[in-house]
Amino acid sequence: MARLFPVLDPGAESDLPVVICAVSGLGGIGKTSLALCAAHQAVKDGWFPGGTLFVDFRGYDEDPVTADQAVVALLDGMGVRGADLPQTVVGQYGLYRRLLAEERRSMLLVLDNASDAGQVMPLVPGTDHHRVLVTSRDRLTELDAQLIDLDVLNAEDAADLIDRSLRLSDRGDDRATREPGAVSELATLCGHHALALRITAGMLRKRRHRSVASLVDELRGAEDRTAALGLRPLFEAAYRQLPSEQARLLRLLALAPAAEVGSETAAAVADLGVDRTYDLLEELAAAHLVTPVPGGADVRWRLHDLVRVFGVGVVEGDAGLWEEGEAARERVLGFYLRWARAADDRLRWLPGMPQPERFADRAEALAWLDSERAALVAAAQWAREEPYADTAVRLSQRLAEYLAWRRLFDDTITVCGTAREAAHHSGNRAGEASAWTSLGNALQQTGRAGEAIDAHTRARDLFQAVEDHLREAMAWGNLGGALLQTGRAGEAIDAHTRARDLFQAARNRSSEAMSWDNLGIALLQTGRAGEAIDAHTHARDLHQAIGDRHGEARAWNNLGAALRAAGRVEEVIEAYEKALEGYPEFEDWYGTGQTLSNLALAHADAARPAEARTHYLQAATAYTRANAPAEAARAQSRADSLT
Repeated sequence: MARLFPVLDPGAESDLPVVICAVSGLGGIGKTSLALCAAHQAVKDGWFPGGTLFVDFRGYDEDPVTADQAVVALLDGMGVRGADLPQTVVGQYGLYRRLLAEERRSMLLVLDNASDAGQVMPLVPGTDHHRVLVTSRDRLTELDAQLIDLDVLNAEDAADLIDRSLRLSDRGDDRATREPGAVSELATLCGHHALALRITAGMLRKRRHRSVASLVDELRGAEDRTAALGLRPLFEAAYRQLPSEQARLLRLLALAPAAEVGSETAAAVADLGVDRTYDLLEELAAAHLVTPVPGGADVRWRLHDLVRVFGVGVVEGDAGLWEEGEAARERVLGFYLRWARAADDRLRWLPGMPQPERFADRAEALAWLDSERAALVAAAQWAREEPYADTAVRLSQRLAEYLAWRRLFDDTITVCGTAREAAHHSGNRAGEASAWTSLGNALQQTGRAGEAIDAHTRARDLFQAVEDHLREAMAWGNLGGALLQTGRAGEAIDAHTRARDLFQAARNRSSEAMSWDNLGIALLQTGRAGEAIDAHTHARDLHQAIGDRHGEARAWNNLGAALRAAGRVEEVIEAYEKALEGYPEFEDWYGTGQTLSNLALAHADAARPAEARTHYLQAATAYTRANAPAEAARAQSRADSLT
């Protein structure tokens, strides 16, 4: 209303010869409701003393109203009927235009539910003191009009609509207040779609003595939610009117792993070039069957939840379309695996390694992974389905480093849990071991060290069974970290020593350096600061030798902790400052936060509270960027204590 009213105001100046406002959106989104509400309010405010005229073009029915039919209805609304009505179409249009031109008082024409600009253009007045309000499921870009796109309601307004609808028929109906969680889920199942919400409110009115939760359970278990909500005919009509290429793309997009995809992903789904796919997506967006989501270098495309449900139903109901859909899912899974592999290679890249495909640097790789995260996680869960299990397991392996880097541990647990089960059922012991490894790391980071020990032990045993000694060494190292977290430092030292020796034998200097670093941490836990300093120094030197600046920064940080335990304060500060030189270029904000907190402690030891406070505040900022709110709060609290 706030956007519409300034356009409708007959007293407002405009550069257009006739002021037209076209409201567009998905069927049932509330276009007509908005138009009628605005028209009633405008009349109430005295804006259109010449009167208002309304025509429903039924633009998406099998027999829509034509402009020639509409002009007769409009003339009837202006009092022209019977013998006064010209017998020819030309005469009818001529009289219609003359009456509008002679009427000096402002009028409002509401042209509802038009499917294309051709239905309404012949009816547009030739004078600028009248106003025209058009509604359509399509963006009528051919019109010189102010375009307003309607989207779904937000979560709060969707819940409020259900509550108001219930109280409208019975003021004592307080189910929405008593069951806010169920109302929120009901709104989500409706996709926050206005008509779907009104229909579910009607269902609740009929079942006056049943809970909102009972309807939620019913809809959640429905084979076709669009049919259960009474919206399937609306979507079927829109689907039937699409050209074949657009219809194919729409139903295939419904099978994509996430509701929102990039243009390249859509092209993979459709097996078309990006340019052609982009054209089709724009046409679907004009019909409000997909929503463009601008951001970064690429526009992303989102399907409304109910459109996705409808599209899946179309595919599942036809054997030929089902085969087409399975092929599309294989393509998109292969697309995600290819680029996830390239992005993962970039995240793990060190000088001397081959250059990964596509991504020029870590920032590009992380940006792509961030934009596709929801779809990648969803696609990895296709491992539960036998045709996709092998590829999805490999995808989960390629996501492990990224998810750990972004500290997305819940996603890691979800993805790796699915991959582990799939690999186990298919007899892929190496894949199962890799899944146990990533799962163990995530469990450890979320404070579930006991479960992590079990996961890493299983990974170690599986790698031993397949004689993969390099990954066995990694499993020993991960196991050592989990053991240390539970206070079993002696066993942790043994595990890290085993890992170091295996990496040395394999001549894997990068992993050997990491093992020396982990061993130093365990040694420090047992009070052996001198040996810990030696271990971290070994780690630092190895990382320097191979050009691993991130590993070197981590070793400097850990060396600082060992030096602090040995009471070498000035060397401690130097070590932490060296660490800070390496972290930011890798956007390792968690490591940056740890080092800044450690540096604050070192300054506090040296009786420099102002410097300590500054570094705690910087640590809080770094932890916030790292998605570590608990650590950020601790750093902020320590800074506040030094005020």
